[in-house]
Parts: sequence; structure tokens; C-alpha cells
Amino acid sequence: MTVDETIRQVLGEHGRLAIPVESLADDTDLFDAGMTSHASVNVMLALEDAFDFEFSEQMLQRSTFESIAAIRAGVLQMTGELAGE
Repeated sequence: MTVDETIRQVLGEHGRLAIPVESLADDTDLFDAGMTSHASVNVMLALEDAFDFEFSEQMLQRSTFESIAAIRAGVLQMTGELAGE
């Protein structure tokens, strides 16, 4: 599974979004799409499990989880990858 597929799967399972994750553009604001701050914590924990890392303290902010593109950038930064598939 690619980075994007994993992120979308996690969002589908934990994001409590009001719209299907498949219909989201990479830059759609996930909070506007219905994700709550509580759901974002669940998303963060599920991403850490899926990719086997912990987000750094400075990344624990709303902007890191506001869109698929932002999440991808955070995951890639934390995993040390240069590009996602």
C-alpha cells in the first residue's frame, strides 16, 4: 500500500469525516470535512501505528493534520522519505 493509500485508509477508519474519503482532494481541509480535534488525535495515533514512528512534539498542531497533503508531508518528514508513491 502506498503512503497516500494508507493515509486515506486511516482517515476513513478514524477521521469521522462527513464525506467519503475517496472524494477528498489532497488539499481539502479535513476539519471543514467534519474531522474533530478528538478524531485528529485518533488519526495521529493510527498513522503512528501504520508507519511505525511517533510525530515530533513540534508537529503536534492542527496544520499537520489539516489535509491529506499536510499529513503526507508530515509522514514523509518523520519517516525520512523524500517522495511518496
